[in-house]
Amino acid sequence: MLIRKLFKFENAHIVRGCSTRRCSHSIHGHSYKVELLLHADALDNGQMVYDFGLLKGSVRELIDAFDHSVAIWSEDDPDYVSSIRKHSERWVLIPVSPSAEQFSRLIFRLVDAVLENTEMKNGESGVQLHSVIVHETETGYAQCFRDDVVNPRMGLIDLELIEFSPAISTQWTDPCLFEQLKRKPTMIQPELEGLQS
Repeated sequence: MLIRKLFKFENAHIVRGCSTRRCSHSIHGHSYKVELLLHADALDNGQMVYDFGLLKGSVRELIDAFDHSVAIWSEDDPDYVSSIRKHSERWVLIPVSPSAEQFSRLIFRLVDAVLENTEMKNGESGVQLHSVIVHETETGYAQCFRDDVVNPRMGLIDLELIEFSPAISTQWTDPCLFEQLKRKPTMIQPELEGLQS
């Protein structure tokens, strides 16, 4: 069975090397919609694939990190990278170009890492991230599956190569969230009563 959870964020970027000159040579932004599709062959104690409330913690914070920030490809011109980091408070340095396709792979990698390292407490049996859909516009989206994340021809997405600006990480409930995620600790599911909607 599949379930879907929708997230939204506003983000700016340049997509170097793409065919459209406006996109490849100018900073521009999009109102992104991100759909997480989760899969399980069995239901939990609440007869759910995965309680949507559980996605309001670390998963939401990592996706929200891209909101009102600039996504910077680490392989872009060093002067451009340095300038954005200097003149924008909110930025995310990523190891792939910030196309919709790569955003879907990147978000898959982040969310999958959270789920892999979460200690399930309510009978969630084998829940996995099935795919991630990133809507860049009303008419265009990219969908990523697990095989796409590990496909070396699409670029390596190593968590060690992602950097969130201090202005982003200090706003997380736990400012060390991403550093801890990279060390692969067991994360405990949050108590839902303490989560904000």
